[in-house]
Formats: sequence, C-alpha cells, structure tokens
Amino acid sequence: MSTRRFRHGVALALTATALLSAGCAATTSAPRDDSTASYIEPPLPASAAPLPTNSPLPPAAAEQSCGDVTASLSPNGTTQGTSIDAIRARGRLLVGLDPGSNLFSFRDPISGTLEGFDVDIAGEIARDLFGDPQRVEYRILSQTDRERALREHTVDVVLETMTINCQRKQHVAFSVPYFMAHQRILVTKNSGINGLADLAGKRMCMVKGTTSLDFIRRAQPKANILTAPTWADCLVILQQRQADAASTDNALLAGLAAQDPYYVELVGPDLTDEPYGVGIPPGQDDMVRFVNGTLARIRSDGTWNRLYQRWLQPALGPSSGPPQPEYQG
Repeated sequence: MSTRRFRHGVALALTATALLSAGCAATTSAPRDDSTASYIEPPLPASAAPLPTNSPLPPAAAEQSCGDVTASLSPNGTTQGTSIDAIRARGRLLVGLDPGSNLFSFRDPISGTLEGFDVDIAGEIARDLFGDPQRVEYRILSQTDRERALREHTVDVVLETMTINCQRKQHVAFSVPYFMAHQRILVTKNSGINGLADLAGKRMCMVKGTTSLDFIRRAQPKANILTAPTWADCLVILQQRQADAASTDNALLAGLAAQDPYYVELVGPDLTDEPYGVGIPPGQDDMVRFVNGTLARIRSDGTWNRLYQRWLQPALGPSSGPPQPEYQG
C-alpha cells in the first residue's frame, strides 16, 4: 500500500471515529427525564370483573342444615352397578378438573401433560375401574361449571379442590373427604395486610363459585371484590398490582406462592376448614361407594401418603395423614 493511500485511510478512520464519538456523546449527554413517566395498568385477564354489589350470598345458616356434612356412603365392597358398568363399557373415566390449580392439577410446562395431587387421585379411581390409571379423559371446568357438569352427566366425577358443604350436597353426591385444607390469605410482600381486619377497603381477587368467596363476603364485607375465572388469574392480577390480596384454601395459595415466592406470601391464621371431596352425579350411589372404596385403599396401602409427599409436602410441610372417613349407610 502507498504512503498516500495509507494516510488517506487513516484520515477516514479518524473522521469516522470522531463522528461516532460525537454521536455517542450526544446520546449520553442528555439527561433522562422521568418526570413524565406514568404506570399504565395492563388489561385484566379475560372474564375478570368487579363483583356486583347486589350479588346474592347464600345464608351462612345453610352450612349447618345437613348434619355431618362430610359423611358419605360406605364402600361395602361395591364393584358393580348401573353407573360403574356404563363407565366400564365406555372404556374411560371422564374427570372434570381445573388445570389452573397448581399442585393439584396443572400442565407440566415441558410435556404438556396434566399432573398433580387431584390428577393422581383420578388415576387411582381409574386403576380400580380398569386396572389402568391412564384410562382417564379430562374435561376442563371452571369452578362455576362443576355442579352443572355433574348434573348434566358430562363428567363421571369432579376432582377440582371441591369443598363439601350442605348447599352443594343438595345438588351433588360426594365421597368422603380425601384432603383437608384451610382458608388463608395471600398478599404481595410488605403489603401491611396480616389478617381479615386489614382487608377492609382493599381490593381482593376471588374466584366465582367458591366457598372462599362466600366466606370473605361474610367475614369482611368492606373488602372490594374482583372475580376471575381461576386462581392462576388471581396470581397474575396480584403481580400486575391490580389487587392487594387473594384468599382461598392454603393448599391452592401455596401453589401460587411457589410460582412467585419473591413477590407473594401467605399471611394470617387458618380461617376455615375445607374438606375436599370427589364430586359425583346425584343419585349414583354405586359410584359413590366405589370411589369411597378407592379412597379407603389409598389410605391403607400408603398411596395417599406417597402422593402427598410428592405434590404437597414441599409447599405445605409434613402431613398428619389423610382425613378419616365417616360413613352413613
């Protein structure tokens, strides 16, 4: 290369460097003005909306009108019957559940398969029906659709963290309890909320069709309620700063907290007892007895403890064991 061409190249390079430096200086020299920045609230999840103030509330007295609410039909070795035979003839068990209930029923993010405590309980029922826990077909239900699905026989059973109570027993047959949960409160960390009294005037995310919603409306009528289709939606709403708290069963809240342990936490004492039962279409006594037989087996052979240790113990701690059944007939 000639000396002249070399000098010309150096000059161009120096000119380009100077221009680049000037551009960077112009970019970085102007101070950033955040005085006009504002928080733009993201949209709510689909179907989330404030609860109308005139929404009917079931009377609390209804919860004490059916004697021992958790009592159910004894197994009696039942393995056949009209309902059981129809399910076996179909070749699969139709199970209603909610994949937004982390730890109980949720989709594995890698495989896409449904997993969790409720999913495995459904598999144990299928094991006793067919000898194969995989012969299950899942129907995704919102919590407001559970009872209707059973009445219309679009599912054989519902396994969806469904609390047994007197009002529901007017329309749904239940197994004995397979899990005992307790309602608590989930908040964003450092919220200053430590219990029911602190929820007055606060915005809460709740799911329609749940006993948790009914309890909060009675226990803290000054809370402002925003309803969402699932508890997973409530976690998003909390993360988006569109609610201050949520309240439902500790088992479900622990599943939410496990998804974002740096932002949300459980506070306060246990507020209620929530016995979960398998929902069964009304009038299907043979299926009630059969499901109770499966629950008796998994209590006695260690399966229940194994499932608890796999799905729930990391979030809830050691278990005192499965609920003990009460039978009536």
